[in-house]
Amino acid sequence: MNIFEALRLSHDTQRALATQILQTEGASTERRNLFNQLKHELAAHAAAEERCFYLPLIEHDESMAQARHGMAEHHEMDEMVDELTKLEMSSPGWLAHFRKLHHKVFHHLEDEEHAIFQLAGKVLGAKKKDELAIAYEEEFANFRLGDMPVNSAEG
Repeated sequence: MNIFEALRLSHDTQRALATQILQTEGASTERRNLFNQLKHELAAHAAAEERCFYLPLIEHDESMAQARHGMAEHHEMDEMVDELTKLEMSSPGWLAHFRKLHHKVFHHLEDEEHAIFQLAGKVLGAKKKDELAIAYEEEFANFRLGDMPVNSAEG
């Protein structure tokens, strides 16, 4: 598996969760569970992707601006998720705000898959793409294990 395949797996999960949330109502257990899964997925993905995909791209002039743009969009999504956690899930405002996040997630993933992946394909060698996939999957797994509300001693 190369880095593009690894990232697309997470992208597919993000799209599925975001779409499923739109099909829920109010402060249901289903909405809460799906939103918590999406928050976790977005955070783990962003952390691992920034370390194992964007940072190597920043080293190349051709891909530096796009990588920085992708990281900025991660920050925007983080802020949107933070706002959603402050709102009551049953309010119409929550759903309206979530629709904005949904749009941002889909826009960001399209950007990555159609623009940034193309640039990365030109600046990264085949061996590097495979190495980055392994590193990404490890970072993603470590983040997910260590990203609990109360950190364990092993963290």
